[in-house]
Amino acid sequence: MRILIVEDDPDLRRQLEGACKEAGYVVDLASDGEEGHFLGDTEPYDAVILDIGLPKMDGISVLEAWRRGGRLMPVLLLTARDRWSDKVAGIDAGADDYVAKPFHMEEVLARLRALVRRAAGHASNEIEAGPLRLDVRSGRVTVDGALVKLTSHEFRLLQYLMHHRNQIVSRTELIEHLYDQDFDRDSNTIEVFVGRLRKKLAVDVIETVRGLGYRIGAGEG
Repeated sequence: MRILIVEDDPDLRRQLEGACKEAGYVVDLASDGEEGHFLGDTEPYDAVILDIGLPKMDGISVLEAWRRGGRLMPVLLLTARDRWSDKVAGIDAGADDYVAKPFHMEEVLARLRALVRRAAGHASNEIEAGPLRLDVRSGRVTVDGALVKLTSHEFRLLQYLMHHRNQIVSRTELIEHLYDQDFDRDSNTIEVFVGRLRKKLAVDVIETVRGLGYRIGAGEG
């Protein structure tokens, strides 16, 4: 899952980046509203963490511009604790949730998980496909109850496919959502990781749809 963090405070930005990367997200960063607006308008993100008080272009204006342009990714606003009016303005502008500063990083990650989960239509942190179960909160992957150890890249790939269960996901979409903007998009990395995943899972749950991409169904096994 690929997220964008738009925050002008360098210390907080680094803390958010570190926590999100440790949680398994691929992270792009912006330090002002104009840069954040550009990235959110041109790159595909599964969620955005957006501060309201940004230089050059404030967070509410960034969010309103995204929504006017048809950008529908979930947005988690960072607001000042004593500014209830910012929270109201953010929700009215199209924010999906907010967290007030100062906050615990665990709360941000929990709210981020919930936004990504709801956007994909899942009510629970556990996603199942036949004998395969993935817990997005703990990062555990099991097949018939047996733990499967995956690398961070393999887990991100499986997580994206599981979030989009029953949908055909193209190689291009996987690259756009699993790697940052500097990734070499001409590589065959996706094919390599799909092959490794199939070998480790040892169940036939990842289908190749010729010429289109990959799909995980709800009941295969």
